[in-house]
Amino acid sequence: MNVIHGTWEPAPATRWEDGFLSGNGRHGALVFGEPNDERVVVTHHTLVRPNGSEHARPPRLAAELPALQDRLLAGELDAAEGFTDGRDLQWVQPFHPGFQVRLRGASDAGQDYRRTVDFTTGVVETRYDGRHSRVFVSRADDVIVQHVTASELDIRLDHDLPGAPKDLAVGHGAVLTPDGALLTLRGRYPGSDRVYTGSTLVRVTGGTVTLTPPSLRITGADSVLLLTRVTRQADEPDALKQADALRELPVDYAELLGRHTAVHRPAYDRVTLDLAAEPAERALPGSELLERPDSPALLERLFAAGRYHLLSASGLFPPRLTGLWTGDWDTAWSGAFTNDANVNLQTASAACAALPEVTAALASLIERQLPDWQDNAREIFGARGVVAPPHSDGESGLTYHFEREYPLHLWTAGADWLLKPLVDHDETRGEQDPRTARALAEVALFYEDFLTRTDADGHLVVVPSYSPENRPANASWGAINAAMDLSAARHALLTAAAYHPAKAEAWRALADRLPPHRINTDGALAEWAWPGLDDTYDHRHLSHLYGVWPLDEITPYDTPDLARAAHRALELRGSENDSAHGHLHHALVAARLRDGERVAHALGQVLGGDFFHTSLMSAHYPNRNVYNADAAHTLPAVLVEMLVQSTPDRLVLLPAVPATCPRGELRGIRTRFGAELDLTWSPTEATAVLRPTRTHRVELRTSSGAEPLELVAGEDHVLRLEAW
Repeated sequence: MNVIHGTWEPAPATRWEDGFLSGNGRHGALVFGEPNDERVVVTHHTLVRPNGSEHARPPRLAAELPALQDRLLAGELDAAEGFTDGRDLQWVQPFHPGFQVRLRGASDAGQDYRRTVDFTTGVVETRYDGRHSRVFVSRADDVIVQHVTASELDIRLDHDLPGAPKDLAVGHGAVLTPDGALLTLRGRYPGSDRVYTGSTLVRVTGGTVTLTPPSLRITGADSVLLLTRVTRQADEPDALKQADALRELPVDYAELLGRHTAVHRPAYDRVTLDLAAEPAERALPGSELLERPDSPALLERLFAAGRYHLLSASGLFPPRLTGLWTGDWDTAWSGAFTNDANVNLQTASAACAALPEVTAALASLIERQLPDWQDNAREIFGARGVVAPPHSDGESGLTYHFEREYPLHLWTAGADWLLKPLVDHDETRGEQDPRTARALAEVALFYEDFLTRTDADGHLVVVPSYSPENRPANASWGAINAAMDLSAARHALLTAAAYHPAKAEAWRALADRLPPHRINTDGALAEWAWPGLDDTYDHRHLSHLYGVWPLDEITPYDTPDLARAAHRALELRGSENDSAHGHLHHALVAARLRDGERVAHALGQVLGGDFFHTSLMSAHYPNRNVYNADAAHTLPAVLVEMLVQSTPDRLVLLPAVPATCPRGELRGIRTRFGAELDLTWSPTEATAVLRPTRTHRVELRTSSGAEPLELVAGEDHVLRLEAW
């Protein structure tokens, strides 16, 4: 295992949070446990527990919208608090683990113990006392594969994980097969007819298999192969059909692994980061490396782990708040797809770090939910088009999660943010996906119907307007002209116009009628452009700087005055509760504004704040509090943005490199003008090699200024910089 492209530990993971991870975007495997009690927690993106929200609908408020707009525009700053149907807060169906495959053997000494995960293959290995177990989740065959060399072994499927409902109805099955056995587990949710089922086909080479229901015992074996799948269904599953499907898979571990790595490895290998770390530090186990927050080796490994975990969590869906993994039924915030920062930050590197699998997963989720988004627009705003929900469990895209202090049903910017990675992906490949085009047209239709009110200057007004998850210092949460809403509306209309020439003139004209951003008395970009609404600075979200990142609306090059105001807003922003996503969002904005010191500080807050488990999966808060994928999946985007930024017409090299990264090599980055890029840098010089796929002229930006760059498809272009 290459020490950059994997991690290892010399001791078992006694906490599930420290378990090494594998996944294929559908199934997940979380591997932990003591030497004589190895556990593989089985997860699946579809495993969500019914809680009543599966029947929830968006509030029918459209008839009341004109009156609310009148009151807000008349100066009633708390008017939106009554814009509700009176329901209590309803969380989406919570994500949960399925069960754990538990392996007990004869040895519990654990001599010469070592566990590893290889990011290039997705294989988690454990070795001790001559025993060897390997686990991966196949991208080719959609199955969790375990291969164990142990002469004596007890195996069972165990549902008893933390937080499991006491009234979860569980049934076990165990039958012998010609070369092993089949274990099944069925869970029926409390108060529901919905069930989930897991099947593990056990194939034994040599030895004897004995049923000890609900377990089985293996003695005298040379090796054991376990193949596991799980499904969630609305009716009684057919376990026999699931077992038959498992029997059709290859019986050879090497063949299964080869089929998987043929898909996984090329995706993982597309992009690499080398920060010239000391070999001795690179060789350290992850737990020791995490104690060296200033080490380039730590950044190398976290970059690699972040891309690995992001790829592994993306397939059927993009990553949840917990990625694809959890060992506890009580997942924070329901383990939802949270669309007002978390999904967006986690998927930020999909285009630039060459993970189209992540973009495809996000596109698939959006396409399935577009009818629900249309319901949101119609029921809440009386409009055509679409409005994205703030939270989703993957099944529903309806908006029903809101309350007085979080009036998320008022938020209209979500669709633009969720579609941004899809647009970036289209720009990198130079083709427009018709699914993205359809979705953008729906967003533009919404703005056609919603943007009907004007101010005294004739500008359109976004009313009601919400800036996640903040409020003005002198008003309620539902307000007017949040900066994010203005940026999103403008961007959505202009982007839709680029995809739909026949509608371009009308949509551009609508975008031109939106008001400009406001600069407040502190010289900062105001979070609400409406006069009289005062800023609240100490907050974890940076929604008002959406025009800086992820958009290109505000840049130091094109809009220097607004960029200075945005930078002042960033200086004034507090970190509130020290959430990881807040720090890394801060770093992304700082990188766009060419502030390397602020990028370094934000990274330091995360690297020095004990946010990472030894699994290299992250936590939401310092001191490893609340298992959460935000930091793990967002960190690669931060490291790319501080080194390379691109638009369809611009390349920015080394805009915000911290002093802790004086040299290195970044290979395989994709740009939005259709070129692959390799970059090497040192304190005295830098070299960039561009491999364009289309002929194009772009502007090159470095610390020395701007110059034109003529690129020809198929011809490598080498840039050498003496100062950067």
